[in-house]
Amino acid sequence: MFRPRHSGPPATRREEVVEEIHGTRIVDPYRWLEGEGKEVDRWTAEQNAYTETVLGPLPERAAFRQELERLLNADTVGSVVVRRSRAFYTFRAAGQDQPALWMRDLASGGAARLLVDPGRDDPSGMVSLDWWHASPSGGLVAFGLSRAGDEWSVLQVMRVDTGERLADHIPRTRYASLAWDLDEAGFLYTRYPLPGTVPRGEENYHRHVFHHRLGDDWSDDDLVYGEGQPREEMYELARSEDGAYLVLTVHHGWSRADVYVRREGEEVFSPVAVGKDAVFLPEMAGGRLYLLTNYQAPCYRVVAVDLADPREENWEVIVPERADLVLQEFRLAGETLLVTGLRDAASRLLVCAMDGRASAEVDLGSAGTISGLAGEPGNPLALFRFESYTLPPALYRLELRTRTVDRWLAGTTAPGMEALEVEQLFYRSADGTSIPLFLIGRTRADAPTAQPTILTGYGGFNISLTPLYSPSMYPWLARGGLLAVACLRGGSEYGEAWHRAGMRENKQNVFDDFLAAAEFLIEQGFTDRRRLGILGRSNGGLLTGAALTQRPAMCRAAVVGVPLLDMLRYHRFLIASLWVDEYGSPDDPKAFAWLQAYSPYHRVRPGVEYPAVYLHTAASDTRVHPCHARKMAALLQHATRSDSPDRPVLLRVETLAGHGAGKPVSKVVDEQAETLAFLAWQLGSV
Repeated sequence: MFRPRHSGPPATRREEVVEEIHGTRIVDPYRWLEGEGKEVDRWTAEQNAYTETVLGPLPERAAFRQELERLLNADTVGSVVVRRSRAFYTFRAAGQDQPALWMRDLASGGAARLLVDPGRDDPSGMVSLDWWHASPSGGLVAFGLSRAGDEWSVLQVMRVDTGERLADHIPRTRYASLAWDLDEAGFLYTRYPLPGTVPRGEENYHRHVFHHRLGDDWSDDDLVYGEGQPREEMYELARSEDGAYLVLTVHHGWSRADVYVRREGEEVFSPVAVGKDAVFLPEMAGGRLYLLTNYQAPCYRVVAVDLADPREENWEVIVPERADLVLQEFRLAGETLLVTGLRDAASRLLVCAMDGRASAEVDLGSAGTISGLAGEPGNPLALFRFESYTLPPALYRLELRTRTVDRWLAGTTAPGMEALEVEQLFYRSADGTSIPLFLIGRTRADAPTAQPTILTGYGGFNISLTPLYSPSMYPWLARGGLLAVACLRGGSEYGEAWHRAGMRENKQNVFDDFLAAAEFLIEQGFTDRRRLGILGRSNGGLLTGAALTQRPAMCRAAVVGVPLLDMLRYHRFLIASLWVDEYGSPDDPKAFAWLQAYSPYHRVRPGVEYPAVYLHTAASDTRVHPCHARKMAALLQHATRSDSPDRPVLLRVETLAGHGAGKPVSKVVDEQAETLAFLAWQLGSV
């Protein structure tokens, strides 16, 4: 094993802050690392230098970087929408740092037209396209650009046929939802407040709905909705194709939503589905409102609402709940309803009659993931995006009458990816629940009994881990390593009951599922504790932080990316109050008890031999504050007996980068090369 030479981590000042919360004494020695300023900057620079001292000499890092540059500098297909047979989609060509927005005719498949290329705005690769909304005619497109991954989009507008960018520039349009006026002379949109107009620290909340007329000063835009509402509410807008109705969806976290409608010319929104502990996802067509919902249907169903009388007793079930399929997305296309669902964490695609009397499944050819449907009423052609562990994302064109499929636009397949072996296994968690797990690697007929293995998971926010193409993992897999993806509770793999079994007071189930996956891999002989590493980002970083503090001897190494780790203070930073519905609030004594029980930062104990830990975060992260990783690194470095040359605790704080969205390829290459080099060093040669 490579043995780096270093004198250990830099010293970190301890300054204990003691407070009593709900009768419990809490000691925090690194509260000062929550702040900003010269001392924190100096400490961060010292940590980055230490990490470079340890990982810089690793012989595998340069080789991984070279391979990743080749693999990631490839054509990549993104998401798509259709307007009047014009397909708007993102595409990143080989050599580009950021995806660009293109338009191409769906029926003729003629030449594509480049609309928005962030690289032309900034050749450094630091500007990214966050979102876009094409107008109903396909003649205009509104889009958001941000810099350095901070996601604070500036809204702009382009005329599609000429490429002209209008003078309209609207700031603070992060995650903007937008609904065009019928005459396309303006639109409703969501915007966050300017700093200084709300109490300090609340600039990440209070997103309101405004109306903008093209050419007007955005600061004079009329406020439409949000005043006096809870600051955490998130709004989504849609308009019926005839312009008669505006649909407003109010999201309360990731487990509840309300739906309102407003007739054109009216000012008041009327409730359609309000006050129910369920998710509602709407779409309008033919004067009817269609809702995909888990209300009284944990695996979801589609219902139709007559807006002339939207009472619940009049709702018509179009696609009923199914025991064998968790419905995920739907789109009104042609004279049909396209519906995607999950069966054992892999996508299925259904073409359903609008009256719900018949449906047929489209053959996808392999187990994979549909991550977008694009179609429109009256158009017999639709598009969907599909990928798998061995197939790169591609847009497929579906002829709705015949249900025939052809590949419309594809990315580049990395050599060797198609030869990987993918296996789905099932194991039992601590309470006996069956959990699916994907195992990806080369053919293992001649493999050693215990292979270097990376175990990853997420387990939260109703997000499923389904088969995704990941060329950034190929250098690991090509060398004989394994990748194990555990589909933990907290996601949506098996519907809302699965989600709720891993949230709030049930969050420990997620960690138990993950630790049981590690035990399963070891018991089945795929790996052993010396050759097992765990990896997670964001909520998945909380997962790996919990796993390494609850069972430090379970693995040799842990990668903890852009993580939540101090769960007693998480809600105080950036946008984290939005997540109270998922985790619970530390201000609530009952929730405090379960959060304290697993909060990784509060479970670190002196003298414990923890695995080697590589924490990484980003200075421009506007979702998860970098203080979580800073504090955890300092605490582990102080407490652990394992911060030896062979098993260090490392922290990398990336500059000019955010939570992950908008990160240029060059920075992705650097981060992934360092991650794989760290794991290869710790888990043995691959």
